[in-house]
Amino acid sequence: MNFLQVALGGGLGAMARYGVNIMAMRAIGPGFPWATLTVNVAGSLLMGLLVVTLAERGGNHLAPFLLTGVLGGFTTFSAFSLDTLFLWEGGKAVLAIGYVVASVVLSLAAVLAGLAIGRAIWA
Repeated sequence: MNFLQVALGGGLGAMARYGVNIMAMRAIGPGFPWATLTVNVAGSLLMGLLVVTLAERGGNHLAPFLLTGVLGGFTTFSAFSLDTLFLWEGGKAVLAIGYVVASVVLSLAAVLAGLAIGRAIWA
């Protein structure tokens, strides 16, 4: 049953990521991987919030669907890696480094914020 939850959640997460990609391209255009950065930071925030929420509300049985499935399908570390290399190979080393730093720092901060929000809600 957990495999089915992961599969269904992963499909939903991937569709959401695709939607963010479409919206970002229409709104901002190419040149910098804003969509990937956005989903990685948002996914990190949601990961922190959901970990606390599921633990506090007895919802750990939903972790395969929500954490591994939905958020696993939504966040895009492999796309992040590819975007970074494309920037680097395209002669945009400063943008590539800035993207790596922004992705890591903002995603870690988002997980921390999600944990804090979840703990504040459920404390």
